[in-house]
Amino acid sequence: MSGQSAQPTYRAPRLFVEADLAEGVAVPLSREQARYLLSVMRRAAGAAVVAFNGRDGEWTTTLESLGRDKAVLRAESQLRSQPPAGGPWLVFAAVKRGPVELIVEKATELGVARLIPVRTRRANVERLKLDRLNRIAAEAAEQCERLTLPEIDALTPLADVLADWPADRLLLAADESGAGPAAIPALQDRPPGPFGLLVGPEGGFAPDELDALDELAFVQRIGLGPRVLRAETAAIVGLALAQAALGDFATARAAPG
Repeated sequence: MSGQSAQPTYRAPRLFVEADLAEGVAVPLSREQARYLLSVMRRAAGAAVVAFNGRDGEWTTTLESLGRDKAVLRAESQLRSQPPAGGPWLVFAAVKRGPVELIVEKATELGVARLIPVRTRRANVERLKLDRLNRIAAEAAEQCERLTLPEIDALTPLADVLADWPADRLLLAADESGAGPAAIPALQDRPPGPFGLLVGPEGGFAPDELDALDELAFVQRIGLGPRVLRAETAAIVGLALAQAALGDFATARAAPG
């Protein structure tokens, strides 16, 4: 061996953009993205950047101009086409800011298509900063090479969400009471299909909320193990188990190119 360490592989920054993507199109970036490329990534005009917008697939681009507050990309060629829309929904009781932001970040990485924060009897949050949550989702999608961003709903009463729930989409309710069957045996014989996961607040659902869930044909309670989990942990664990049984965890990651 020569004793020399291998040089790290150059990897182009990956950014979510609002503009349409097509060959030759100029793509303006936000001030925050320009500063990120200049100050954090230390890029200069002529550098390669990968871009996606949730509609047109993933593209190679060249950084055509870069200043402290402004940058423009030039789209060159498509790396990956846009996949069909789809994925699980996550319904979660609004909790404190830190846990909510973690839920949004990890749900994006786990492939959630729609995030639905809800008011429950024991949840004490009255509003969420949707702009910030959407930025967190975009950054998570950039990191995990996802081509879409999840839709994030405004805070809504749980009863209203259940009243509008599509009957053909299974809703798995994470049950901290111990009454629900363990998730793996409960899901292993179910065929893949559209589903959502419902996670309650710290302290769990109120008894009347659990009774209401039991009256809905599309709801199945599941247990997430022998320990009491925090709301954000329950969301991550429940999504991972459900994606493995019913979702896309059997699909290999598509390499660019």
